[in-house]
Amino acid sequence: MLRKTAPFTAAQSGTAAVVPLMMEDAVASDRPEARGEQARGWKLLVVKDEATGKRFVRDLHAFSAQAWYYPAKDFLFYQADTQGTLITRQRVEVLKHVLEDEGGVVVASIDALMDRVLGRENFSEAVLTVEPGMTMEIEALSTKLRQLGYERVTEVDAMGEYSIRGGIVDVYPFTAENPIRIEFWDTEVDGIRSFDVETQRSIETLDTVELYPASDRAQGTQAEKQEVSLLDYFDANTLLFLDEPDRLKERGNAVETEFRESFEARVEEMKKHAKLTATLEANGLLEKDERDPDKLIYGIDQVMERLETTRTIAFSTLGTNLSAVKCRQCFHFETSEVTSYSKAGFEMLLKDLQHWQSEQYQIVLLSPSRTRASRLAQNLRDYDLRAFCPDTPDETAATRAVPESEENRGAIMVTFGLLNTGYQFPEARFVLLTEGDMFGNAGAVQKKRKQKKLDGQHIAKLSELRVGDYVVQEDHGIGIYRGIERIESQGVTKDYIKLEYGDGGNLYLPATRLEGIQKYAGADAAKPKLNKLGGTEWHKTRARVQHAVKEIARDLVKLYAARQSVSGYKFGPDTVWQKEFEEMFPYEETADQDLAIEAVKQDMESHKIMDRLICGDVGYGKTEVALRAAFKAVQDSKQVAYLVPTTILAQQIYNTFVERMKGFPVNIVLLCRFRTPQQIRKAIEDLKAGRADVVIGTHRLLSKDVEFKSLGLLIVDEEQRFGVTHKERIKNLKKNVDVLTLTATPIPRTLHMSLVGIRDMSVLEEPPIDRVPIQTYVMEYNDELVREAINRELARNGQVYYVYNRVNNIADIAGHVQKLCPDARVAYAHGQMSETELEDIMLRFINGEIDVLVSTTIIETGLDIPNANTMIIQDADRMGLSQLYQIRGRVGRSNRTAYAFLMYRRGKMLTEESEKRLQAIREFTQLGSGIRIAMRDLEIRGAGNVLGAEQHGHMEAVGYDLYCKLLNTAVKEEKGELTEMPSFDTQIDCDIDAFIPDSYIPNEQQKLDIYKRISS
Repeated sequence: MLRKTAPFTAAQSGTAAVVPLMMEDAVASDRPEARGEQARGWKLLVVKDEATGKRFVRDLHAFSAQAWYYPAKDFLFYQADTQGTLITRQRVEVLKHVLEDEGGVVVASIDALMDRVLGRENFSEAVLTVEPGMTMEIEALSTKLRQLGYERVTEVDAMGEYSIRGGIVDVYPFTAENPIRIEFWDTEVDGIRSFDVETQRSIETLDTVELYPASDRAQGTQAEKQEVSLLDYFDANTLLFLDEPDRLKERGNAVETEFRESFEARVEEMKKHAKLTATLEANGLLEKDERDPDKLIYGIDQVMERLETTRTIAFSTLGTNLSAVKCRQCFHFETSEVTSYSKAGFEMLLKDLQHWQSEQYQIVLLSPSRTRASRLAQNLRDYDLRAFCPDTPDETAATRAVPESEENRGAIMVTFGLLNTGYQFPEARFVLLTEGDMFGNAGAVQKKRKQKKLDGQHIAKLSELRVGDYVVQEDHGIGIYRGIERIESQGVTKDYIKLEYGDGGNLYLPATRLEGIQKYAGADAAKPKLNKLGGTEWHKTRARVQHAVKEIARDLVKLYAARQSVSGYKFGPDTVWQKEFEEMFPYEETADQDLAIEAVKQDMESHKIMDRLICGDVGYGKTEVALRAAFKAVQDSKQVAYLVPTTILAQQIYNTFVERMKGFPVNIVLLCRFRTPQQIRKAIEDLKAGRADVVIGTHRLLSKDVEFKSLGLLIVDEEQRFGVTHKERIKNLKKNVDVLTLTATPIPRTLHMSLVGIRDMSVLEEPPIDRVPIQTYVMEYNDELVREAINRELARNGQVYYVYNRVNNIADIAGHVQKLCPDARVAYAHGQMSETELEDIMLRFINGEIDVLVSTTIIETGLDIPNANTMIIQDADRMGLSQLYQIRGRVGRSNRTAYAFLMYRRGKMLTEESEKRLQAIREFTQLGSGIRIAMRDLEIRGAGNVLGAEQHGHMEAVGYDLYCKLLNTAVKEEKGELTEMPSFDTQIDCDIDAFIPDSYIPNEQQKLDIYKRISS
């Protein structure tokens, strides 16, 4: 549309000679179109911050533009011991596109232009191309990969890593979807394949692979000379757009000032330790450049000066009086932001549409779903407006002209499309409105693209077994793994697994007979009792557990059969409203969600009484499954009761239901202590009379005075957290109504598979695709860093969790935080407070009345506080991996970037275990093996929740894996699926050497994994 305007035509023809141009009064929503108009060549769009940049990229995608966001690194925390690789990965991907592609749009914040990056020529020359048939020493390749910034590990698990096993080199580049396996024959590259990081199976054979740097910074003593600004990646033909130049400079000044002040404070801190600093420098452990801020960033004046020497178009709503850049020409666009008709009313929308049609405007209305686009077009026709919906709408409808057929000429096009806001060009006689502009619906939010599922929750390899770990050997019981020993006997050398038992005896098992060994896993940290070799205790224990699992299997099978035989209410098929309600969900459902929703609907539409368990971590989409089930029940004039364990959770679920069902005739009431007696009395009356459709409440919902007219669905959240009395009342409520039980504790896949066919269960184990990864830093505790982290979060109107896990002096820590940030509202919470006091503090935090919450690890895990996006964990090295995983998951639940700072005491030498723990949690942007270990503890708790507390002791007695194996066998027996077969333990023992040489696989954990595969 912009091509039709005189200012844009003049701007396009004049850009080669005029520096810079300014387009005045172009509203933010119309700028993406301006930037996408010139199809070929590179464009660089500079914005003030990350949120603005990402919003523009989304809108550019809607206009079919090739666009990428280039993130800025955080200058303030550059000295952290370890930082997440996500930002580096995104930057390397963008740099790759700029080097290889013919054109596109790169969107970057002003911070990103101030940062230093590896020069274009150096980056291009660093790319390593590997092809079959080429000659290369493996050690030379290893050296090159280290120079490129890759980290050598025993097994590749995440991007930026590589490993070597004999003649095989595995490497996971930032620019590849899957890791690459390079196979050597002596010094010749024999083959290249991509492979699955989880299964290690090959995906496809590759003719060539390009290994891009795993770092965007130069390495070594010549680093400064090799580093440039992002601007240096673009040539003189690049068209550069500045979004509000004065605001860019203002933001740049603030960033530079903040960095320099922080830098000076850290230099002063280093002076206090002058002797240590000198020693570190003398030993090459501290670069002197780290004490010169000009060698770390470019100043804002330097950057702004560079921007004026490029083909530049500046957009501003501030008029011609710009101070940041001097414009040679100015063009004024007659544009205006569209009215918010959700406030002005539907009649005003109709009036404006009639006016635009009379003025022969082209009118495009965007709806977030095809069904709703069709309905909106019909509604407009009902009001005598000419409107149509294209037969094959797509996401780029906003960029297409209205079809010029006789039938549709001058008609309103209503189609599927996703933009942040609409815009109006009077000169071009064009107007575009989004559903958000028209109705203010949350459905106008852009759905997220699906991401590759990284299944990292299950321990599948013995490579995660370490010397000193407890193991279970099925015939001999619980022992301690003492490593692999190579033993020569009668001229034959073999590897053996050494297990130590309680009587001091040692058991040596051939390394090829590992099928009967599992790592011992119990829910508690307490050490299990070791069995004695040759004793009877283990056989008695195993027999006792076998008897117990047979009983529970029999009970479960009977209970399932009984439920199947009882008829309940049969709900009807989905209505038109059901489809419309589901299309309003602003995110793309995960595959697990789709399966769970379909299973729930099948249960509800059958004659049997539904009793389904939905398992999934916080934010994995359980509530959306419950919402759709509840809405379906209401469509059949049935009432829904949603029972939750805490008052705050009840309030949050209530708010979610009200927001999602807005616009539909569904009456939702809340029963909890936050309601007045009058409100509670009214809600109870409405439930009894049938005027209330959905009730959400705590145990107040279980009181005898609460009666329903026609209860059809009961949803129970975290049933294991209710007391015995409440559970009995829940059991009474369950009679003859469909039941959906939700739990946030992950359920292990082995247990899930064992219960298939005797317990209806849906597991949501796919990570949420809308979650922004958490930027994680591991560093020494520093008051200055704490102050900066808190102030930065408060500056963007966010909130902070400060985790300190000792009750005795938590008040002192809160007082210290208050001194560091005197303007912040600080409070503290811990588990020794009363339930009411704790809930009140958490409610104040949710409502934004507290800026910084200093607390122990008891923060309610089920709570969703999207405004809290910075977490500081003091003495993080003292916490377990599963604990760190759970705590850190409480931030990063919105579209803002979240930060986690894992801090340990200054001067403290971390143990190797602590360092690995912190490193593992830092890398959790992709689920790695370290997190799989952490998840085991949580899964065992989940198993106890599903099977009942009485089974907990049996799991502890034989270990979790063996318990699941016994349960699986018992269930198959009860269902008649297990055919009794005689058991033979056949061994073939040949007098030949049987071991994997250290020269091929030097790492013991990897050897274990290979031996496990051989034995199975």
